[in-house]
Amino acid sequence: MQPWNAFGSDVHDLAESSPLAKKKPVALRKRRTREHVIADLSVNHVERHALHSGCTVERMIHDYGIDLLLFTYNRAGEIEDGQVFLQLKATDHVQVLSDGATIAVRVAKTDLRYWLQKLWPVILIVYDALADSAYWVYVQAYFAGQTNFRRERAAEQVSVRVPRSNVVNQEAIRTFAQFRDDIRAQLEGKVQHHE
Repeated sequence: MQPWNAFGSDVHDLAESSPLAKKKPVALRKRRTREHVIADLSVNHVERHALHSGCTVERMIHDYGIDLLLFTYNRAGEIEDGQVFLQLKATDHVQVLSDGATIAVRVAKTDLRYWLQKLWPVILIVYDALADSAYWVYVQAYFAGQTNFRRERAAEQVSVRVPRSNVVNQEAIRTFAQFRDDIRAQLEGKVQHHE
């Protein structure tokens, strides 16, 4: 047996010499999981389409139900008022419903409550890592159309149906900006700031 070396020892070497060698080796360091990889790929996928559309996204450092903020700019390159909130769900196993046209995704009731209180649009994006494609739904509009949905009576997990026809691409990014513009137009002249 070789002498112990703080930099050269391998978890497998230690495990093989142990009487417990049949047990799964214990990792000595944090591991990058498949979930981490596909989460980063989902951000990259959306960010790429936003950048090609002349927009930018800011990644949230602390994820409390929003992953990205989308900002847009006018033809002169000046930032426009308002923003779009993006929440991403990445998976290797997209759950396509029997109609073939819809994806089901489960979201936490706590996230949903937070999203529905937002003034600016919240877009839920499901990233299919195996197909390198993503689909979206406008959360507030989706639930406004659910006549039998009651927030206070919702289960801890709520199923959202995302149309497969809503593909995340440059056109979708422009659509998100239009949703934001529609809200901004409703606010013009109505907001008053008081001290």
